[in-house]
Amino acid sequence: MDKLLNVEEAAELLNTSPRFVRRLIAERRIEFVKLGRPVRIRESALIAYVVAGTVAPMHATDAVPAPGRAA
Repeated sequence: MDKLLNVEEAAELLNTSPRFVRRLIAERRIEFVKLGRPVRIRESALIAYVVAGTVAPMHATDAVPAPGRAA
């Protein structure tokens, strides 16, 4: 079973503020567990959130020329 993190611990792992994590929860953008009033986030849910937001690097061959410039 994954470790359940509180908002502050999740924010520390994401290197962001607790307010941002609370917003993710309020907007249902991250999976969470409600244990009575307190909210907990599974470590795997944090990893899934980061992976889903990861953008692959662009290679020079993938580059699109800027509008108005000759290729």
